[in-house]
Amino acid sequence: MRRVLAILALCLAAGAVSAAGAPRAKGPQKATWAQLTARQQQILAPLKNDWDNMEPQRRQKWLGIAKRYPKMRPEEQDRVEKRMQRWANLSPEQRNLARENYKRIARVPPAKRATLREQWAQYQALPAPERAKLEHPAPAPKRAKKKP
Repeated sequence: MRRVLAILALCLAAGAVSAAGAPRAKGPQKATWAQLTARQQQILAPLKNDWDNMEPQRRQKWLGIAKRYPKMRPEEQDRVEKRMQRWANLSPEQRNLARENYKRIARVPPAKRATLREQWAQYQALPAPERAKLEHPAPAPKRAKKKP
């Protein structure tokens, strides 16, 4: 449950960052890691291992974030760094699940998305032991079989 909620949050975050005005590519962005500027490499460091295998539109999205990064407030920069690191640590399967969840959430009406955000905030506010209970619920007790 927690992993699904974490991926859901990451999807919402990625969508928010993406929707925040990332410039659209006029053509595919083919810059290899070595072709990035030192500043871009510094900002995008968590993505280094994946960069050269990344799809052009994903590279363009991250380059747009790197371009806006210096103008962000420190807390926004911190948030972007953490999210980028979490994304880099996801397995390919988890990334695909996150993308699918994002697509699914994008089709949800805005009012319902607001409800999902509220529910996520409530979950995040729970103490760790209570979140753990939700992540790994105790198995239901076995019922005694009735004899005929």
